[in-house]
Amino acid sequence: MPSIPLPEPAPNCGNGIREAARPTRMDGPCQSGQRAAGSGQRAAGSGQRAAGSGSGGRRAVLFAVRSAVALHRLLDVLPVFSGDDRIERRFSLIPGSDFGTDALAALDSVGARCVPWDEAVRTPYDLTLAASPKGELDRLRGPLVLLPHGAGFGKTLPDEGTADSASGLDPAYLLRRGTPLAALHALAHRSQVAELAVRCPAAAARATVVGDPTLDRLLASQGLRDRYRTALGTGGRRLIALTSTWGPESLLASYPDLPARLSTELPADSYQLALIMHPNDYGRSGAHDLAERHAPALAAGLLTPRPYEEWAAVLVAADGVLTDHGSTALYAAALDRPLLAVCDGGDELIPGSPMARLLAAAPKVSGAAADTGRAAEDIVRAIEGHLPGSVRALAEPAFAERGRALPLLRTELYARLRLTPPATPAEPRLLPVPRVPAHAPAVHAVSAAVDGDRVRVERRPPHHDGPAGHLAAEEDAASVRHAQSAAVLFRRAGDAPAAAARAVAGWTVDGWITWALDRYPGRRTAAVVLSASHCVLRRRGGPLLSARIGACTEAGRVFRPDPAAVVSAVHCWLIATRVPSLPATLDCRIGDRSYPVRLAPATDDEADHAF
Repeated sequence: MPSIPLPEPAPNCGNGIREAARPTRMDGPCQSGQRAAGSGQRAAGSGQRAAGSGSGGRRAVLFAVRSAVALHRLLDVLPVFSGDDRIERRFSLIPGSDFGTDALAALDSVGARCVPWDEAVRTPYDLTLAASPKGELDRLRGPLVLLPHGAGFGKTLPDEGTADSASGLDPAYLLRRGTPLAALHALAHRSQVAELAVRCPAAAARATVVGDPTLDRLLASQGLRDRYRTALGTGGRRLIALTSTWGPESLLASYPDLPARLSTELPADSYQLALIMHPNDYGRSGAHDLAERHAPALAAGLLTPRPYEEWAAVLVAADGVLTDHGSTALYAAALDRPLLAVCDGGDELIPGSPMARLLAAAPKVSGAAADTGRAAEDIVRAIEGHLPGSVRALAEPAFAERGRALPLLRTELYARLRLTPPATPAEPRLLPVPRVPAHAPAVHAVSAAVDGDRVRVERRPPHHDGPAGHLAAEEDAASVRHAQSAAVLFRRAGDAPAAAARAVAGWTVDGWITWALDRYPGRRTAAVVLSASHCVLRRRGGPLLSARIGACTEAGRVFRPDPAAVVSAVHCWLIATRVPSLPATLDCRIGDRSYPVRLAPATDDEADHAF
């Protein structure tokens, strides 16, 4: 069964909280009293000076992390200090969160240094950055800069803080003993400053608009969209992202089987599905439980991007988004992706917020609880009826200063550090190409319609309840039960090793096809997929045939289908035609496009081709 990848478990970092596993290059043990890497000075405690401490122009900056979500936001801010060897960067976990244990796992990739909390509160830092106002931040020594926990301040948790306020705007968190907690609130839009002035005037006096660094990463990475889609195996399909926030009103809490039902209902050659889950889902359930929970959808090809960076790359690659009231919806809107609302957020949605206005304007998915067929129709309607720029306009109340967040934030932070900013520009780091495995289903239920030389094929998972003409199975990737039940069997010819250091046994095309039809006497057609444009097949009792698959070109873009779908189309055409006149050119409609397929008797070279 396909798995849902997670970062490796992290070693202990004191206070029962694990530190992210670090490279073996420079960082020492994460223990109080140990020498702090980079400063050449002893860690604070017993009157010793802190790392940095302003000497020689050096500054110590602490990233205070309460959860994986907060950590991800802070990592997006790191380019503010890029290239500056005067800055010593430290990370520490704020105790008290149910999700703190796994919060530092993503730091493996940057090799950051973890400081135990009891050391962090004893150490004076020149600046502390946090993306959540919760926890004992008032114990830290030095000025604090607060960044938003998400986008739009549209969600409240009824059991925490003030009932009608997001934590980032809530005086219950922003004031400690009547005094503002932060020296600076770095917000994304002037409307947030205005809202803060109503709820907490003392904090609003310390607020400024810098934009959203996470949004700027998405916007800067749009040029990599084709690379992302290639890595995901999307091809010419429409990539639909389902986004689920955390809590009882989330998409997954409301409709936990929606990914599986959509994976079954939507034709596999027209749509690809991705499920973007909240980091807390990973922390609470674990990768194994999530994989078991979504096993049917994963087997049908569902993508589950990791909760740091990969989710954003998938959003850039997506053609449409199904969402709840989580802030991912605002990022999707800022990218101008067609948006459909699955949930209304219930009591968690803050009325009048940018998120509330976005969901009110977005089309709704009909019958998400029961009628998945209607939901599929809604998706098609939203994508085909999308007017460029219309969704982006809905996100404007949440984001200002697009493309300028890091330079503006650098100006604010370096002023507080009393340092001249580096001469090199602060630019968003492009999102890496996703590594989420794109699972190709080995078995499909195939329905087809033949009209002369035109064949239309739709493929769905084998457990699909609707009518299907036949089952097609990849013989060396499917179970024996499916191989024995399939009318069409095929193999994909892999590339031979360039320099094999071991013995290799293979087949000729004709040899394997003959073997497959003998081994599975009830099967009708066997085929070998030689490349993206070439298959060789035989229908039982018939000649060996070669199928050459042409591409579909639209506005200069070239699309190719899955050759296995072409095998099913030819199989259905041979049955319907009975006595075909060869050579013939078929018009195969697979997914949303038509492809010419030239069918002719196979040559001796094709029959003897080894794979």
